[in-house]
Amino acid sequence: LIIPVHNGGESFRRCMEGVSSAVSPECEIIVVADGESDGSWKIADAFGARTFTLPESMGPARARNSGARVANGEILFFIDADVVVKPETVRKVLSSFEEAPEIAALFGSYDDAPAAGNFLSQYKNLLHHFVHQTSREDAATFWSGCGAIRRDVFRRMGGFDEGYHRPSIEDVELGYRLKRAGYRIRLVKEIQVTH
Repeated sequence: LIIPVHNGGESFRRCMEGVSSAVSPECEIIVVADGESDGSWKIADAFGARTFTLPESMGPARARNSGARVANGEILFFIDADVVVKPETVRKVLSSFEEAPEIAALFGSYDDAPAAGNFLSQYKNLLHHFVHQTSREDAATFWSGCGAIRRDVFRRMGGFDEGYHRPSIEDVELGYRLKRAGYRIRLVKEIQVTH
């Protein structure tokens, strides 16, 4: 489980609380602090994560790639620092790969209960949920807010494009490369996280 964080604050604390309720002892939690200055790595430490701090912020693509380089697991599960996984999330990710050995990657969606109460956040989160819940399961892209990929495939593809120095479409771009290379990506609609 790899989480990039840049000045995560209270959202990141809630993220780590969710992670702690979802992982088994053999699950490796890697947090990469992307040039942060608010001590987010201390929150991760308190939850028993392996933490790495990059000296300057170069974006989540670089942070995710840094975490993937040190990961030992066969499945790399990426989440954003502002999402909360549910207790069954990690189990569902692993069982989805076991049930469908032909897929190289999968991703879930936001749930229909966003935590932020303002109109714009509600609208954007519910739109994201609607689009993912009504899309085809045989996907042509990838989402790293709640997405997993086989480690050997990730390495063959060269990881995320680190040319994106801010949160952008680095995950979508990886999905396009995966599809062009002939890999299968699945949208697993029952895997949902709270944003």
